[in-house]
Formats: sequence, C-alpha cells, structure tokens
Amino acid sequence: MQLGISTASFFSKYTTEDTFQIISDLGLNVCELFLTTKYEYNPKFIDLIVEKSNLFNIDIYSLHALGTQFEPELFNKVKRTFDDALEYFKLIANAAKKTQAKYYTFHGPMKLKKKTYHLDYQYLGERITLLNNIIKDITLNKCEIAYENVHWTYFDNPNFYTTLRKNCNVSCCLDIKQAFQSKISVYDYIESMKDGLKNIHICDYNDDGELKLPGEGIFDFVSFFEFLYSIQYKGPIILELYAYNYSNINEIGKSLEYLKKCLEIAGKNYK
Repeated sequence: MQLGISTASFFSKYTTEDTFQIISDLGLNVCELFLTTKYEYNPKFIDLIVEKSNLFNIDIYSLHALGTQFEPELFNKVKRTFDDALEYFKLIANAAKKTQAKYYTFHGPMKLKKKTYHLDYQYLGERITLLNNIIKDITLNKCEIAYENVHWTYFDNPNFYTTLRKNCNVSCCLDIKQAFQSKISVYDYIESMKDGLKNIHICDYNDDGELKLPGEGIFDFVSFFEFLYSIQYKGPIILELYAYNYSNINEIGKSLEYLKKCLEIAGKNYK
C-alpha cells in the first residue's frame, strides 16, 4: 500500500498549483487533486496542474471537486438544472482525462433537513450509471466515479452503498473521519464496500471528536492497515487534512513518518 496526500490538505494555506513541490518535499509521489472553484476547473488551469505534477513526478490518482457547487443538482429531475450541473461535471471529467486520474471522488446529494429520507435507489442508480458512462466516455475508460461516505450526504451509512450497488455498478472511497462523524465503524463501511473500495482518506481524531494529524489521536492505524492487508486492498491511502490540523509542513512530515511505521508494523504482523 502506498501513502499519498490530498491537495485539499493545503487549502487556504497554499494555492493548488504550488502544492506539488510540497508533496514532493514530503517524499510522496501520489496525490488526490482537490479542485476548489470554477477557476480551477478551467482547461488552462488543468494544463498548469499537469505541468506541475509532471515536473515533480506526482501521480494524480484521483480528483475531487467542491461538490456542493454542483453535484446535488446532477440528480435534479428538471432538465435545465441538470444540464447546468452537467457542464461542471464534464469539466471535471476533462480534468480527469488530462491529469490521468483514475477516480473521481464523489459526494452526490446532501441531507439538508433533519428528517427521514426515503431514497429512490432505482433513480439514483440510473443517474449514477449515466454520469459514470459520461466520465468513462470522456476519459476513454480511464476514470470512473468513486462514491465517498460523507456524514451529511446520502452516503452516511453502509446500507446506502449496499442498496445502491444493487442498482448500479459504482466504486467507492472510504473516509475514516466521515465514518467517525457518522458514528459508524469504518469496518462496517468496508464490509458494505467490499471489492468496490478503490480509495481511502485518512486523518485522526481524539476522544472529543476533534480532528488531528495521524499519531495525535486515538485511531488504531496498525490494526486498520493490518485489516487492509487482509482484504488485499490495492489502492493508495490518502492523507486528507484541514488547514487547522497543523501549523507547519514539518508536522505533516512527522505524521507521515508515523504512518509509514504503522504500515511497516502492519505488514510484518500480517505476514
């Protein structure tokens, strides 16, 4: 398994295009590209990203848009609304083609109200299949959707993915902090994801629920990595932080060293 980092970890501290040298200096060569605004969806900006990633030999495994800008409306039944959202989606798909990203980390619709949601899984499956076909067509089958568990979206529990997958073939991304915020075990999520699991986002948290750098919280990374070895997980492990989780880049470096040691111990224990 390979450690990587999301450029989202540097959001508000560094511009996206300037993160690749930082990632390289941290000794990493794989990342998730977080595109934060329409400015960054522009093909000319993506050309700059490709130039930077090539310069520092960084593989963009996956990309992630600021999905609240348009992803919920991709499920709108009003054609005009859907078509507008689809224009953004196609920009992301073309960014995936240029960057050679393998997966588009996807949030989908949000849960905005405190009520019981009765989801139309057949409709969701049909719409996700349509979107997946579009991104596959644009990227020549090199990229597809990886639906991420997020505690304020439809995918806030393992049963959502289990039921959704009966209606469409879609991969997924596990986010351990989002599982924690959903108050559901990461292992319950993985049980539902099975072979659909293609990407993993990690950070840490303490007893009070505050998000932390890995190594500063209570999450048992050794046991987690051992489990990933046992299910033969093949994707990367992407460190995804918020800017307030660290004061300087050296702190991220120390956290990565901790994670490397956890991976090493887990690998030895599994063998």
